[in-house]
Amino acid sequence: FRHRPAFHHEDINGGPLVVRPIHTPGHTPEHTSYLILVDGEPYALFSGGSLLVGSAGRSDLLGMERADTLVRLQYSSVRRLAQLPDDVGLYPTHGSGSFCTASSAGGYTSTIGAEKRTNPVLSYPDEDSFAAAQLSNLVPYPTYYQHMGPSNLLGPPAVTQFSVPSLSEDEFRRIAEEVIVVDARPKAEFAAGHLPDSFGIELRNDFGVWVGWVLPFNAPLVLVMNPDQDVEEALRQLVRIGFENVRGVVTDLPHWQQPLTSFRSVGVEEFAQAVGSGAQVLDVRAPNEWEAGTLPGAVLSYTPDVVESTPEGLTPEEPVWIACESGYRATIAASALEQRGFDPVVLLGAGIPDIRRRLADLGLEADSTSPAEIS
Repeated sequence: FRHRPAFHHEDINGGPLVVRPIHTPGHTPEHTSYLILVDGEPYALFSGGSLLVGSAGRSDLLGMERADTLVRLQYSSVRRLAQLPDDVGLYPTHGSGSFCTASSAGGYTSTIGAEKRTNPVLSYPDEDSFAAAQLSNLVPYPTYYQHMGPSNLLGPPAVTQFSVPSLSEDEFRRIAEEVIVVDARPKAEFAAGHLPDSFGIELRNDFGVWVGWVLPFNAPLVLVMNPDQDVEEALRQLVRIGFENVRGVVTDLPHWQQPLTSFRSVGVEEFAQAVGSGAQVLDVRAPNEWEAGTLPGAVLSYTPDVVESTPEGLTPEEPVWIACESGYRATIAASALEQRGFDPVVLLGAGIPDIRRRLADLGLEADSTSPAEIS
């Protein structure tokens, strides 16, 4: 791309507004933050993946062999940014829920002063303690991340048109063996009836993240959606992570003649009763979520791991009751297990904490996590 190089502390003038690049390696070796000055005074910091609200960008995304070097650079970078005036606004690119944070990030914006008072990454007395803390208890991150660096460097042309053909039942049959079906309809509709061997990944803001995490990179896809869902939004999310091989979209599945498959979806009361009766339970939340406790006898395996292989301890001889926080990840895990001959039952609209509270109401004790339970 045509561009203007930006060097560390080289002020780029724009009248009363000045952009000052600040080299802040740590999240990546070349990471740069941008300080905005208005009438000569520091006003706002766009910190990227360096200093975050309540956290800092993780340093292991380029591999653990480089993580120790990068995390020590990050220590210096966040302390450098903390020397800015307290009233400078902080605007990072990663916030709550991002897999790019080394620990649980807070909100999306803050100020330098607020972070100096509350951000734990600025409280470590030395580089060694900072590095040890930042590289411990890291949450898993999507597998497609490994493809993003090379893809960004190649600089693919900007995509402005997002459209794929609508497929009839006959057209789908002709390519069915060549594609993976991603059903982006609401979770309850997917559970009630879907194409065999399809993955239920409901369209929402992180739709692309989960498609990229659990499916082979840039796999040929067919989407199943409702007529009122935003196909363009689904395609935009997929293109952003390098999935450019969507062969078509199905928007009239309920009218097809092809037999569909289904699994049960339940609410809190029925799920809690099943747990109390000793049902086979699978908790597919992330490892850091298990630390707050899980369910009696539950098998613990994160959704991407379930898609990759069947967790030890599960048997297809009885139903598998699956839960997460809302049913989103549980539906993805159920898709994979159903394809392997299991009978999934998914908790929708609630999660493990809700079941734990209901078990307490029933006088039943919920378990805490023990390492031996984790698959």
